[in-house]
Amino acid sequence: MTLAQDDPAKRAALLVTHVERRKSAELAKTVALDLARAGFVVKVLAGELAALDIPEAVSVDGPAAADGVEIVISFGGDGTVLRAAELARPYGVPLLGINLGKVGFLAEAEIDDLDRAVGDLVAGTYTVEERMTLDMTAHRDGEVVARSWALNDITVERGARVRMLELMVDIDGHPLSRYGCDGIVCATPTGSTAYAFSAGGPVVWPQVEAMLVVPISAHALFSRALVTAPTSTITIVMDPSTTLAMISCDGRRVFDVTPGTTVTVRRGQWPVRVVRVRPQPFTERLVAKFALPVRGWRSNGQC
Repeated sequence: MTLAQDDPAKRAALLVTHVERRKSAELAKTVALDLARAGFVVKVLAGELAALDIPEAVSVDGPAAADGVEIVISFGGDGTVLRAAELARPYGVPLLGINLGKVGFLAEAEIDDLDRAVGDLVAGTYTVEERMTLDMTAHRDGEVVARSWALNDITVERGARVRMLELMVDIDGHPLSRYGCDGIVCATPTGSTAYAFSAGGPVVWPQVEAMLVVPISAHALFSRALVTAPTSTITIVMDPSTTLAMISCDGRRVFDVTPGTTVTVRRGQWPVRVVRVRPQPFTERLVAKFALPVRGWRSNGQC
């Protein structure tokens, strides 16, 4: 992989921002200046360059924007991280998320950590971990009607509010159960704290390699969330007489599908590589993000 600038010895970073948030633009500009002083080539998406007003930045565009960069840095909430992941994943480029949102489970650093994060980046002392993804293929009458991927989750959910979906779920080619439901969530451990959690699924530590299957508002005696092997193949078949549905991949790539469609979900071919600048036990992250009550009223502030 070669750097997309005249001097291939130079390090490069791509900044992805939530331009509608003023704080995001301000922090991106500050980081861009720091990286430029450290000898980085700073790249910014063409559609965001004007709003950021960073003279030192190089404008890039299209799905190949992350080709040749050392790191992609996102400034915003989880939605901005997911948008940045779309650019970073095909090239195996690590992604550093700076959280400016409310929860920000996907982001690695908070605003207070920004100076340290940039310092570790410049020094090259950061570490990278891989997060598994999901690949989805939808077939109808023997033809592929949709194909995509997700870092968090892939859902098959009803497109009409008046009727529930009739779905059959197979695991590794073996029938599991038929559901009358609002939909099915297939999630990664990373996505276990997102839609799957809201639908009643378990929280899974990111280091665990597994896939989750979580029915949404199922009218069935057996409607528990399932944790399958990472090698499993999950097949969701829409009954020919059911209502219209849609497939959502991370809430960003959405496909309308008709009854009779078969949706297949497997472990993704490519992971998303995530930068860690301040290794923190997932338990601590969970407590902080969900404000869990670790101190009892009878303990005088002690655990």
